[in-house]
Amino acid sequence: MSPRPVSDQPPLTSDGNVEVVIVVLPESSIMSLASVLDPMRAANRVAGKTLFAWKILSPDGEPVLLTCGVMIAVDGTFSAKVQGDCLLIIGGFNLDRYAQKPFIASLQAAARHFSVVAGIESGCWLLARCGLVNGRTATAHWEELEDFALAFPDVSVRADRFVTDGKFWTSGGASPTFDMMLHLIRQRFGSSVALDVASIFVYDETHAATDAQPLVSLGRMEALDPGLAKAIRLMERTLDRPLSIAALARRAGQSQRQLEIRFARALRISPGSYYLRLRLQAAQRLVGDTQLSIREVALRCGFDSLSSFSRAFKRQYGESPLKLRLGRHPGK
Repeated sequence: MSPRPVSDQPPLTSDGNVEVVIVVLPESSIMSLASVLDPMRAANRVAGKTLFAWKILSPDGEPVLLTCGVMIAVDGTFSAKVQGDCLLIIGGFNLDRYAQKPFIASLQAAARHFSVVAGIESGCWLLARCGLVNGRTATAHWEELEDFALAFPDVSVRADRFVTDGKFWTSGGASPTFDMMLHLIRQRFGSSVALDVASIFVYDETHAATDAQPLVSLGRMEALDPGLAKAIRLMERTLDRPLSIAALARRAGQSQRQLEIRFARALRISPGSYYLRLRLQAAQRLVGDTQLSIREVALRCGFDSLSSFSRAFKRQYGESPLKLRLGRHPGK
């Protein structure tokens, strides 16, 4: 089945305000939650009336502890009977612990009652586990794109900031979620309201859905030093097969000396040290957040030798990959 065009969206046709149900799972990001709530609050403020009404639910009706340690009060328990215009599922770490079979069954049933169903950060995994995005396009956080695509071969996975395919939307992180909410506001209430909301947050670089998710957020550096930005983007794409710095410089269209000067001036670090740090950061995430073997993590991050990987990891983080994993997941 060919994927639908991202721009092929049905308009929201409900009269009056938009009723939003937000389901927050434990170990989610406070920034993702804020990126959902504050654009709606701001839209109500600039309009001088209630454009959005929302309630926050959790799988068991209990307050939700977020990754930052903040406890979020909720309005009730998520169930198959909830209804509204938009259903937004915010997920984070350890989905298997918080979204078991009864939750999945409730999500499958509840999705029928909404005009938009969105999976935010790890929420996309829940939509996929329900089969809701089979044959559709979707995205995930850039750390999980490869694993998400492997886990759900019937989903056309894109590295976009957010994807809207029919009524099923997916977002790759907190900042893309803000863009997605601006898209919702624009679609339902017009560009003027969306612009006013973006302006409240001094958010003047709104991104399109199809903008790629970067591993490194370069901000204004792409404009200030395109040569440096190009080299970093090459590093991102070659973590599993790292280039020599000479080869990296050639592919970035500059000499090795020019590249070294750029890194020293802008980041106060050598290109080789920065490249290694990117690879080790990726390794730390894989060790702590996945079940991949330590050897597989090493290979994914460009280390042919397990011993050299362990030494580099310990120098960076003060403990071996195995010790870090055991500390985060006792008994494994």
